[in-house]
Amino acid sequence: MKNLKLVAIQCRMELLRMIRNPYYIFWSLAMPILFYFIFTRIVDTGAAEAGQWQAHYLMSMTSFSVMGTAIMSLGIRLVQERVQGWSIYMRVTPLPGSVYFFGKMFVQAIMHLLCIVVIFTAGYLINGVSLSFWQWLFSGLWILIASVPFLALGTLIGAMKRVDTASGVSNGIYLALAVTGGMWFPIEAMPSFMQAVGKWMPSYHFGGGAWAITRGEAPGWDHILILAGYLLVFMILSTYIRKKQQAD
Repeated sequence: MKNLKLVAIQCRMELLRMIRNPYYIFWSLAMPILFYFIFTRIVDTGAAEAGQWQAHYLMSMTSFSVMGTAIMSLGIRLVQERVQGWSIYMRVTPLPGSVYFFGKMFVQAIMHLLCIVVIFTAGYLINGVSLSFWQWLFSGLWILIASVPFLALGTLIGAMKRVDTASGVSNGIYLALAVTGGMWFPIEAMPSFMQAVGKWMPSYHFGGGAWAITRGEAPGWDHILILAGYLLVFMILSTYIRKKQQAD
């Protein structure tokens, strides 16, 4: 009972810290919705089937939003807490480390769910995107679950020593993954060299699973295996760096 109370308090505190961050609101919600409006209502993309394009781009912007939250919000917050001495302070409190970590991951999942619901709603209100109940549900679940490799990337960025460095690196990685993964515009519109590179990016396979669901297909095994491979690599690197930092 005591541990459950600690978990509830830690989750509430983490949630308040996240909501009070305007940086999160801009990058995770406002910018993807603005992009969605511009590229489905203002810019003539020449798409043969407008409805399919609007659903496809809605999944792109939702994936873009969740990926940014995982990479930037989590990574930069971890660095800030270490630089400010907050993580050291938490170690000397009675709060178990597992509860502290669970609180962070739980709130991160809540934020991802919020992004999905808000941007899906924006897509419906802006363009009347029409998908079946199961397509809405499975595409949302896919984006929620397949974001785990990007959380691992966020923890890897969180191992950096300076906030400025982490901010610059996470911004660069985030934008590069969005462009090369076909989230801003379809990968088929890129030069052949960029298409070859983009098809190995985790962002391409992250969005690819959701794009497949809007076409009435299941996410391919290539999407699952490549995301699992990136998750493994990010976890190994993050664990190695943290152990090395603790030993120094």
